[in-house]
Amino acid sequence: MPLRDHFHAPLDELRHWEGLHGGWPMMIVASLRRKLPPGFFAEPRVHSGASAEIDVATFEESGNGLSDNGHGNGDQGGVATAVWAPSRPTLAVSTNLPEQDTYEVRVYDERRHCRLVAAVEIVSPANKDRPESRRAFVAKCVGLLREQVSVVIVDIVTSRHRNLYGELLEFLGHDDPTLSSTEPALYSSACRVVRKEDDWRLEAWLNPLTIGRAFPTIPLWLAADLAVPLDLEESYEGSCEILDIP
Repeated sequence: MPLRDHFHAPLDELRHWEGLHGGWPMMIVASLRRKLPPGFFAEPRVHSGASAEIDVATFEESGNGLSDNGHGNGDQGGVATAVWAPSRPTLAVSTNLPEQDTYEVRVYDERRHCRLVAAVEIVSPANKDRPESRRAFVAKCVGLLREQVSVVIVDIVTSRHRNLYGELLEFLGHDDPTLSSTEPALYSSACRVVRKEDDWRLEAWLNPLTIGRAFPTIPLWLAADLAVPLDLEESYEGSCEILDIP
């Protein structure tokens, strides 16, 4: 079945895109469960918006906070010490930290103390809407690649037209000659950093996506010499079926 446009009429008036993004990672995990070699396992991670709030009340009730006099000695009879006061900050400005949506699958190798070896990142509109959001997403992917974690980026967001794969390459000082002057708005890409003789090499597999066409199968690298097929079509259609997406 073909890729749908989940962000424009008529489909966005019938189903929420968050439903697909929230359920797709688990379907990818179910698909990978039948393909991963022994010793590897996959887990979904879904988080929308800002970080979770700290339960301040619980922290204060635990008795680990400072006492009302600010010395941390309470009524224990300890020797009072002077409270150190730092100088005024050199910068104090209003700011909005970029809120990062996370719709991903992470694959671990339990034989290497559950080391993270691969990540599938499903792009959301919030990942593409502002420069700081795009930088945060790219920085996350770069951090994974630096740890020799292979990264798959899947972008089916039609309401934003920035190409995060292209921005990832630009961040690393490279470009992809297969990208035309008009970068594909929708795509899947598999990236990894691998040792080749005396050099580290970035390798990528880019597949433009088109509304009305099926997804490709792309490599998910678990090690330098080990990859499994990531069947995006199977997991996508399974998600649409469960969610009754026409």
